[in-house]
Amino acid sequence: MKLYGNKRKRLTANKVIVTLSFILILIAGGILFFHLTVRPPRIPVIGDADDDGVAFHTPEFNLEDSRISGERIAPEGVTDDDRKKDFYTFLIVGLDEGWNTDTIMVASYDAKDKQANIIGIPRDSLVNVRRGVKKINAAFGAGTLNGGGKEGGIEQLRREIKTIIGFVPDFYAVINMKAFVEIIDAVNGVEVEVKQNMRYNDPTQNLSIDISKGTHRLNGADALRFARYRRGAGGARTISDYERIENQQAVIKALLSEVIKPVNWLKIPEFIRIFADNVFTDLGLTDMAWLGTELKDIRGADALNMYTMPTAGTSGLPMYYELLDEPAVLELVNATVNPYTVEIKPEDVDILAKEP
Repeated sequence: MKLYGNKRKRLTANKVIVTLSFILILIAGGILFFHLTVRPPRIPVIGDADDDGVAFHTPEFNLEDSRISGERIAPEGVTDDDRKKDFYTFLIVGLDEGWNTDTIMVASYDAKDKQANIIGIPRDSLVNVRRGVKKINAAFGAGTLNGGGKEGGIEQLRREIKTIIGFVPDFYAVINMKAFVEIIDAVNGVEVEVKQNMRYNDPTQNLSIDISKGTHRLNGADALRFARYRRGAGGARTISDYERIENQQAVIKALLSEVIKPVNWLKIPEFIRIFADNVFTDLGLTDMAWLGTELKDIRGADALNMYTMPTAGTSGLPMYYELLDEPAVLELVNATVNPYTVEIKPEDVDILAKEP
């Protein structure tokens, strides 16, 4: 299917970093537990996502009002009979510092066709909430700082994600960005081709990039700099967004090729330590082991597809909200991550065309 606006493979550096960390940790878990009897994750039942019989927790802390009708994890009228078989969805979140969720993605894995799709949601996407800052990346911090901790943060984000895609993903993983650097260092670096000299210095971000043109084996810190690079020493943009994405994809391929080498299987305990230190998730060990064994067998250029949620411009001053393009969003969601045999419709989402 041709996707609206040809939005495929336009993820930012941070999204690629978090994607890599999530996939590699799962693969590491799969290798570690390959000798055990593992099972596919249990998909939440519609309207019964939690043991207490409700789709969302009802904690004592104050969740933001995101104007979600009802407590269902699926659109109204959709039942468990409408669920695609062997199809799993995930909310993947990347934390850079504190509670800043600079990376928010929705992913799916079709175990029957061995196909994974990932949609990056712009962090400044406008959502219909009551708080002053109506950006999707404020959701996790709002739930966290209102007394709920990480549980409250992910709960708030789940609610707001539903207003964009029409359903709540089955599972979540909140990943500290340090995982990316540590995983690359654990496999003794990745080999990539640097197509031009990369020189950039920004003391305000504590960011200094100095990588020469040529083929290099980069350690974790330099691979992160390579993935983030876009502007030169004078601050002017020296590569396009598409060229940066090509660099990020090169890191993905290089790192995947390293982690699946048998020699690195001996480093599984290190991968598990990285996971324990940097990931907050509701996936159990057997869930991750099963997903890891599945993902390490993915082959082919179209087996892992990356997209960015389509937008229709910004709101401008003062907030510069990213305005989601509802028809394009629905087309992309239905073609990639929708876990149901029925399509997500306009009445299933709450996407604002302009700042309220």
